[in-house]
Amino acid sequence: MKESGFGGGMLLILTFFLITPVALVTSVYALVSFDGSKNVGEVIGESTENLISAPQSGVQVFASLPGQMPSVDMGSITADARTEIVRQYLERYNSPLEPYAGDLVRIADKYGVDFRLTTAIAQQESNLCKKYPVWTHNCWGYGIHSAGTLGFNGFVEGIETVTRGIRENYIDEGLVTPEEIMSKWVPHSPGGAWARGVSAFMEEME
Repeated sequence: MKESGFGGGMLLILTFFLITPVALVTSVYALVSFDGSKNVGEVIGESTENLISAPQSGVQVFASLPGQMPSVDMGSITADARTEIVRQYLERYNSPLEPYAGDLVRIADKYGVDFRLTTAIAQQESNLCKKYPVWTHNCWGYGIHSAGTLGFNGFVEGIETVTRGIRENYIDEGLVTPEEIMSKWVPHSPGGAWARGVSAFMEEME
């Protein structure tokens, strides 16, 4: 029994010394061959690139990056805010002039008049076109005298005529404040109520 045990041990030792050198030589050869073809940095770089061009299983990436970042359309923000100010003011008072907010601002700019003035006068004269001779489309008390009332074919014509009249017959003559305009528009306004009203309505649109 002892001889058998001794023989088995010797066999294991002999096998170890025979196999180990072969394994070492094989490992060294593999390392040398690998190092000669690519260094570690190249291997890492290739792996990173492949995650984009050919993603590994279970990795979710974009095959290509977008050419540019999406942008937000700023058109609604950069639009003339004055039109919206006037529109909201007219809407608040349920005025028939609301659809013409853009015309009020556009025509005011055309003649170099404060964009709020024509609307404020309409508020003072007709409660924003709710109390006036309907057939005239004249919400501003403009051209009203003993001979009759000036009428227009529509609100746009009325806005155009009144705004042009404010420029030519008032501002160009040096009447630039509500108080100065009142002195010619309605000179008999008790206690300057007309000018105070127009000024207050303009301030509501600031």
